[in-house]
Amino acid sequence: MQRKRVLPLAALLLCAPALAGTVPAAAAAAPQAGPVPAPVPARQLRILLTNDDGYNAPGIRLAFERLTAAGHDVTIVAPLTNQSGAGTKTSNVPSIAVRHPEPKVWAVDGSPGDSVGFGLSEVFEGNAPDLVVSGTNVGPNVAALASHSGTVGGAVAALDAGIPAIALSTGGVAAPDPVTTVNAMGPTLDFAVKLIDRLRSRARSGPLLPKGVGLNVNHPVIGADGKGTPAGVATTFQDAQALLKADFTDAGDGTWKVGVKVDLRTPARGSDVEAVSAGKIAVSPMNADWNTGPVDFAVTAALLAGLRP
Repeated sequence: MQRKRVLPLAALLLCAPALAGTVPAAAAAAPQAGPVPAPVPARQLRILLTNDDGYNAPGIRLAFERLTAAGHDVTIVAPLTNQSGAGTKTSNVPSIAVRHPEPKVWAVDGSPGDSVGFGLSEVFEGNAPDLVVSGTNVGPNVAALASHSGTVGGAVAALDAGIPAIALSTGGVAAPDPVTTVNAMGPTLDFAVKLIDRLRSRARSGPLLPKGVGLNVNHPVIGADGKGTPAGVATTFQDAQALLKADFTDAGDGTWKVGVKVDLRTPARGSDVEAVSAGKIAVSPMNADWNTGPVDFAVTAALLAGLRP
C-alpha cells in the first residue's frame, strides 16, 4: 500500500491557500520558501478508439468528439462495416483493405480485433497508445453477450497486446427504441470522460490500469428520452446466464428463419445484469483470458470509489 505523504504546514499553505484564514497571523506572515509552483496539468492521453458498429457509427463519432473535447489525442481505427457479434475474431487472410477517409480516422475492412491490430502495428507503430477505448456500442454487453461482443473483442485485442482497454456499451437488458439508446450515449460518454480522468489522476505517470486488466462498462438507458442519470456506479462481474436464446423456424425450403428471444433469469448478486437492471452503471474488470486468470476486483473497486454518473 502506498503511504500518504504528510506535508509541512508551509507546504499545505502553498497547495491550499484557502486554508490560510485558519492559520495564526504569525505563521501566515512567515517568509515563503519560494514562488508557488504551478499546478501540474493533467497529461494528455493518446487514445486508439475502435468499435464493432463501424467507423462512422453514431456511438464512435460521439466518443471521438467527447474524448477530444476532454483534451485527449484520439484516433479512430475501426471496422469499415458493421461487425456486431464478431467477438474476438481476427482474420486469417493474405491481405486486408484499409481506408483513410479523413484525418485521425482509419477504416479497416475486418473485425474490431483486426482494427486494433492494424492500429497498434501501423498507426501507432513504435509509440503505443495510452489507452484503447472500444465503443460506445448500441445495446448492452452483459452476461454471455460480452463473450460474443465485437465491442468487448476490440478491448480484448488491446489487452492481448498489453495495452489498457475499456469497452463501452449503452443499453438496458430490455433494449428501448434505437433513438432513445442514441440519446443515452451522451450520458455514457460523460461517464467515460469522468472514468478516464479518474484513472489518469490515480495513475499519474504510470499505466492507467493494473497490468492485463480492462474494464467492461455498461451504461443503462434512463428516462423516456434516454438522457436521465443512472442510480449509481457498481463494480460487477459478468453474469453467467446466456440472456439471449436463438429461435429457429423451418421454412420448408432448406432454409431456416432465425430469431432471438430474451431469456432473462434472476441475475446473480453483484453481477452486471443486476446492476444494469437496477439502473446502475456496471463496470466489470476483465482480462484477455476471459477471467480464468486473476482479476483484482478490489483494485478496480478502489479505483471507482466515489465515482458518480
